[in-house]
Amino acid sequence: MTITPDTKDWTWVLNQPCPECGFDSRTITGRDVPALLRFNVAEWPAVLADPAVRDRRRPDAWSPLEYACHVRDVFRIYTYRLGLILTEDDPLFPNWDQDETAVAERYGEQEPGTVSAELVAAGEALADAFEAVPDDAWQRTGNRSDGAHFTVETFARYFVHDPIHHLHDVRTS
Repeated sequence: MTITPDTKDWTWVLNQPCPECGFDSRTITGRDVPALLRFNVAEWPAVLADPAVRDRRRPDAWSPLEYACHVRDVFRIYTYRLGLILTEDDPLFPNWDQDETAVAERYGEQEPGTVSAELVAAGEALADAFEAVPDDAWQRTGNRSDGAHFTVETFARYFVHDPIHHLHDVRTS
């Protein structure tokens, strides 16, 4: 699953439009993320209702169900990480291997209806969490284990590309 022009430089997501899905985080602020997230969340139940939801349309891409499981887990991880940024000084986020999680959690074998409900709940919870960020907290910081350093603002703008991009993936693959 490749979504970056340069996987060593994560900041491209903040500095240019995505060459695949077209999303341009430069055009939004962190305060825009809850609405974007809710719009995205509302699209996934239809994806998961498709009878071909388990089919991999390309050998190098996940099935729509696997993408949905990933997006659900991204929502959960980012809710946790946002909580860390808002309650700790410059926290280091625990590492998360998305590919390992996909295998361990058997994404392709999960029940689409359950995934749909969980994805919607997790997305709404994250939208609520971003909506509740106090005005004076958008510059608080946090760090990934790979050296990526975020403010709440850049964290929000970086994050929202992921579910937008993956919705694009399932619609175009």
